[in-house]
Amino acid sequence: MSVVSSVCVTVPATTANLGPGFDCIGAALTLYNELKFIREEINPNKNLVITVTGSEATKVATDESNLVYQAFIKFFQHVQQTAPPAKIEIKLGVPLARGLGSSATAIVGGLIGANVLAGEVLTLSEVMELAIAMEGHPDNVVPALLGGCRLAATSDRGWAICDIPWCQDVVPVVAIPDFELSTSEARQVLPAQVSRQDAIFNTAHLGLLLRGLETGNQNWLRAALQDKLHQPYRKKLINNYDEINAAALSAGAYGMVISGAGPTLLALTNTDNSQAVAAAMAYEWQNKGIKAQVQTLQIDNQGATSVVQG
Repeated sequence: MSVVSSVCVTVPATTANLGPGFDCIGAALTLYNELKFIREEINPNKNLVITVTGSEATKVATDESNLVYQAFIKFFQHVQQTAPPAKIEIKLGVPLARGLGSSATAIVGGLIGANVLAGEVLTLSEVMELAIAMEGHPDNVVPALLGGCRLAATSDRGWAICDIPWCQDVVPVVAIPDFELSTSEARQVLPAQVSRQDAIFNTAHLGLLLRGLETGNQNWLRAALQDKLHQPYRKKLINNYDEINAAALSAGAYGMVISGAGPTLLALTNTDNSQAVAAAMAYEWQNKGIKAQVQTLQIDNQGATSVVQG
């Protein structure tokens, strides 16, 4: 078997929770990070070189604390191989600490790149298990790896992953503000316990959400995107949440949710109203003096892809 000298891995951004699907559902979006892994056989004494390009490149570590490299090393430790000296080139397209799965792209990208350089010694399912173990929960890493919309649940045999059909006329619109919100901060505001009524509420609405995404039924989606487990607490961390939500609904959105831990806001609408919804969300934040990047995206159905370059 020939030795792979370099591989380019492309990993999509993700949006998790989708309202009532807290920590169990996520979808891949058409926004990407690109990571290139190159064996550095020419200079074997230098184990690591990391370069980062993109608008937030200065925020990314270029030493051994880099999450891509951490995943890369984790893979080789897992398969009991010595990691080769490597150069890692990161091209950022997914905003950092915005609730769009940037850490998941790093973990998935590092594991996929390592697996290709190692000769693909792990199956996709084994890579997924390793990614979930690193991230701590499946809602971002699973769609980042597999693409599409995915529901993850535990079983006595490990993780059970279910693909969720997504109607093409259900359009995701993301409003990404220029401020960050860490996942740990967003988790700190959550209550330690919830009532039985709230648990039942979310169970019902998650079931309705799955059918609404599959069929595109507008009435179901308008009801389904409600949540009582995390959004009522987290929205207080996001400036003008209620005003943006009202603007999105007035422009034709079925509903608006917090993407992942936030602060990015995700509206679901149809093709006809997508531009109006995007404009309304952008205006509300701009009107309050907050810069925001608003994009109409699609669901990425490929997940992480790799291209061997030598």
